Amino acid sequence: MRPGIPSHEVLQRSRVLQVAILVLLTMFSPIGGAHAAGYPEPTQADFVLRDFHFAEGGTLAELRMHYFTIGAPLRDERGHIINAVLLLHGTGGRGAGFLTDAFAGELFGNGQPLDASRWFIIVPDNLGHGGSSKPSDGLRANFPRYGYADMVKAQRRLVTEGLGLDHLRLVVGISMGGMHAWMWAVQHADFMDAVVPVASLPVQVSGRNRMERRLIVDAIRNDPEWNGGNYDRQPQALVTALRMIAISAGSARQLYLEAPTQEATDRLLDRMVEQRMHNADANDLLYAWDASRDYDPQPGLRRVQAQLVAVNFADDERNPPALGILEREIANVPNGRFVLVAASDRTRGHSSAANASLWKDVLTELLRQPPR
Repeated sequence: MRPGIPSHEVLQRSRVLQVAILVLLTMFSPIGGAHAAGYPEPTQADFVLRDFHFAEGGTLAELRMHYFTIGAPLRDERGHIINAVLLLHGTGGRGAGFLTDAFAGELFGNGQPLDASRWFIIVPDNLGHGGSSKPSDGLRANFPRYGYADMVKAQRRLVTEGLGLDHLRLVVGISMGGMHAWMWAVQHADFMDAVVPVASLPVQVSGRNRMERRLIVDAIRNDPEWNGGNYDRQPQALVTALRMIAISAGSARQLYLEAPTQEATDRLLDRMVEQRMHNADANDLLYAWDASRDYDPQPGLRRVQAQLVAVNFADDERNPPALGILEREIANVPNGRFVLVAASDRTRGHSSAANASLWKDVLTELLRQPPR
């Protein structure tokens, strides 16, 4: 124990540190969390998209989309499903990352905003992630270079061709999934009633956010161990990339409180990276962080028809509120508003999105409104 620090404070810092690591891994790790109590077991499935053409060239004869559903579809008198919710994960994650007490445990149980006895929840592993088709399946750097447009296209084909839906009650996304939610709202304006983008902005990725992505992608591509994507073991640059992701996802204040010494900080960073290295792949990571290059919903914001509530966090350093972007752009969304969650001992910067207790009241309020 450090001199001068009471034992109860040491214990509290230890607990906070554990929570911080759990939240970070929930949001960005490809490893799913434990099944939270109070909602049905997910039903896992795969759907194969035939002859998938990528926006920048290249085709896959078969693109596998892995997904799970929770709850059952409810149909109206014409046979249309009226209770479908599409839930979209962040960069480097997978759908199973939502199955934690901090997320599913706050949303999917009885009486909760997305009560699985009322809602049909659809959670895909996005293109390039999890159990869906990705570079590490075998093609490596010969995998077609995908962008966010391709990812949303694959989501829509899964929803329409795979599940037979012609409408969604709600689209919710966090981080990358939040950006995809903005794209859904703009590109498929009449397909859903409501949209909740969390921890995202409706403009091109630029400034420090873009610099981080360049750092991650360039670190891997310029590492001789990457070998054009044909490595026998993960290149050292993967560690560098994961360190950058861990740093930018957290809150500067909370990271200091959780690791107030040099030694504690080194242990925290090493532990975050070690946890992610078990299932990380350099090609998959490179593709995923490069994919945002075509993202820009801003020109189409006035076309949004859905009720839209954007949720951001005051200590999110990837989407810093000091830029004033969300306040400016939400004025262009006809039925849009935004909520900025104040920084507190419960928030963790960009990773705050994984703690649904911070923003689930937004869903509750939004879903009280009648469908469009």
